[in-house]
Amino acid sequence: MTERDAEAPGLARLAGLIADETRAACLLALLDGRAWTAGELARHAGVAASTVSEHLGKLVAGGLLTEERQGRHRYVRLADERVAQLVEDLAAQVAPQAAARRPRTLRASSAGSAMARGRTCYDHLAGRLGISVTDALTGRGLLRQDTGFALTDAGLGWFDAAGIPLTATGRRPLARACLDWTERRPHLAGVAGAALCKHALDTGWCVRIGSERAVKVTPAGEAAFRELLGIDPVALR
Repeated sequence: MTERDAEAPGLARLAGLIADETRAACLLALLDGRAWTAGELARHAGVAASTVSEHLGKLVAGGLLTEERQGRHRYVRLADERVAQLVEDLAAQVAPQAAARRPRTLRASSAGSAMARGRTCYDHLAGRLGISVTDALTGRGLLRQDTGFALTDAGLGWFDAAGIPLTATGRRPLARACLDWTERRPHLAGVAGAALCKHALDTGWCVRIGSERAVKVTPAGEAAFRELLGIDPVALR
């Protein structure tokens, strides 16, 4: 058996963990980067709490989730950015089929529009908002996309001047391309993408809306993105 063949059982186990609709729903919900309780995930997935607890146990044992306990409450979150990238990349592959199905209710249509306009993808900005920011950084020579994503020297200076610290942790790249499943184009991820998203939420440039990953740019955010990156506020609405 070759070394590559030896990886086959592990790959099959990983695929089996994700190949369940309830577990997939939990993984997609956790792409918002926050910790959820089993009860919250059960309501989101539309299953009983006992059912989702069994699924979460498998995902934790398989290394896709980590769990934290606070008193009687058990919280779970994605294990790390690599798991988030895996889930987002897989979601991008099925997005065309999902988009072809019309929402059944006005509420579902509104939620889908909000997610497409702007959302978090684990810990960075996605949707039209994420693409607008990525395009603006690239157009101003702050981000290169020719040989993969990379911040230029001017880009590093821009983050510093904007008061957005870039703290590298582990082997996570400073800048990474993440395929946007609604826009079908890459947006900024990695340390820089996470730092920018955190700053946008901490300063009130963006606020979360609804119970999923959707975010909305505030008037203060529109002014900041226009001043710092020249983004037309209309593109953020």
